[in-house]
Order: sequence, then C-alpha cells, then structure tokens
Amino acid sequence: MRSLAKVSKFVGGTFSVWVIVFACLGFLMPQVFLGLKGYISLFLGIVMFGMGLTLSSADFREVFRRPMDVAIGVVGHYIIMPLLAFALAKILQLPPDIAVGVILVGCCPSGTSSNVMTLLAKGDVALGVSIASVSTLIAPLATPAMISLLAGQWMDIDAGSLIKDIVTVVIFPILLGVLVKAIFKKQAEASVPALPLVSTIAIVLIVSIVVAGSRSKILDSGLLIFAVVVLHNGLGYLLGYLFAKLFRMDLGKRKAIMFETGMQNSGLGATLAAAHFNPLAAVPSAIFSVWHNISGSALATFFARRSERNR
Repeated sequence: MRSLAKVSKFVGGTFSVWVIVFACLGFLMPQVFLGLKGYISLFLGIVMFGMGLTLSSADFREVFRRPMDVAIGVVGHYIIMPLLAFALAKILQLPPDIAVGVILVGCCPSGTSSNVMTLLAKGDVALGVSIASVSTLIAPLATPAMISLLAGQWMDIDAGSLIKDIVTVVIFPILLGVLVKAIFKKQAEASVPALPLVSTIAIVLIVSIVVAGSRSKILDSGLLIFAVVVLHNGLGYLLGYLFAKLFRMDLGKRKAIMFETGMQNSGLGATLAAAHFNPLAAVPSAIFSVWHNISGSALATFFARRSERNR
C-alpha cells in the first residue's frame, strides 16, 4: 500500500504531464481510445466518487464560519467565467459548435485540481476547498441555467437533460462517496492515498477519448480553440484575483479565489458536450483540461517563490 501511495503521489504531482501525454496519444492513435467513448460518464463518476470520499464536515465549516468569503468566490466563479466565454465567442465570432463548447466549459464548477494549486501557491486552502465544494454541489442548477442563458442563441439547449446528467455523473457519485466514507470510514481513509492515481487515470482517459473523437476537427480548428482557451483561462485568473481584491480580501484569499475562478471542471464539460452537442463542442473542454493544469502550476510556482522572497 505504501508503494501504491508513492506512485499515486508521483502521478498526482505530475498530472499535467500525463494529460499532455494522453492527449497526444489520443491524437496520434485515435483507434485505441474510440472504443471507450461510451465510458466517459463512468470515468467522470469515478473522479466525483473519489471527491466524495475525501469530503468532510471541515470542508463545509468555512461556509458557516465565513459565508461571505465563500459566497464571493462562488458568485465570482459563476459570473466571471461564463461571461468571459460569452464575450470571447462574440468578439472572436466563433463558429456555433466552438462557441457552445467554450461557454459550456465556462459554466462548469471549479476544477478538481484548483485546491492543489492554491496549496502550492500558499493560498487559503480551506476557503478554496469550500468554494469548490459549494460550486460543485450547486452545479445541477447553476451550470444548465448559465448554459441556457448564454449559449441558447447558437443552438437549442435542453436544460432538463443537462440537469439530469450532472446529477447522475457529479452529485450522485459524490453523495455515494460520502455515504461509503460514513459507513466504511477506516477503509475509505486507507484508500485516500490512491485517489490521485485513480483520478488522474480517469481524467486523462476522458481527454484522450475526446481528442481521438475530434481529431479531424482539431486539425481544422485546433489553433483557434487553443487561443480562446488560453485567453479564457488567463483572463479568468486575472479577473478572479481582481474580484477578490475589490472586496479587500487578503492575499491568501485572493489566491484561492483566483484559482477557483480560472480553473474549471473540464471533465464535466467534455462529458456534457460529448453527450449533448457536436463532438467539436467537447474540444474546448479537452484543451482546457490540458492547459489550465500547465498555467495553474506555473502561476502557483510564481506565487510560491514570491512568498518565499517576501519572507
């Protein structure tokens, strides 16, 4: 078990590398991954189940201890990223499928690795965990509502179907994880060290499947989508930081809200896009999954080094 924990820690610490490697494999050898297309929802459910196993009352204590800070982070997340996506789609006059894909990933809850980046950046981790948890739990309502509001002009959106899928692949697995942890506490705690490995495998498979299924579309529009994703992610970090600063939050809180704003649950975006829209709509989520881990790691390293110098 100790060896497995070491492998899991290593894989989790090099997550962005594995995402890039498997994205390339999906592009170069699509036939290897296309047969797994029907399992995308299952893979995301595994990630969310793992999240449920790690949740505790302490993760929600901050909600009641400092509700305003958590509310600012959650509201900022669901305002900044969706409106940024909409603005980019309009300004750059994106094709409908790409526009919907960018808006879709912008309307997803906080990313699963945002808390890790906050930790590396020496930010307020407790606040970040609470924001991520709340944004995920309200996703069945917030995500379909924002998608319908912002993407409806490009294509018809079935909000009811989106709600059903988010409950199925996000909320139900999380609640199941919490229940399993409550019943089998010792076994659940013993399995926690292996979760980074399991989650990494699940997420890189989602990315590789989406890339494999959209290979021809990426050849046609990949550079455009990549440019939009970089802008979306970078502006999300900047506006998230400034949004927290507007409310006179300290530096640790600003870092947490910055990462919770700029990093999305792109696995959910890819899953919803693959199930409800054209395969091209899933590509922004797949590229976002690769890019936000690279940019997040670089930004976290910058803030960590800056903290060391100031100390």
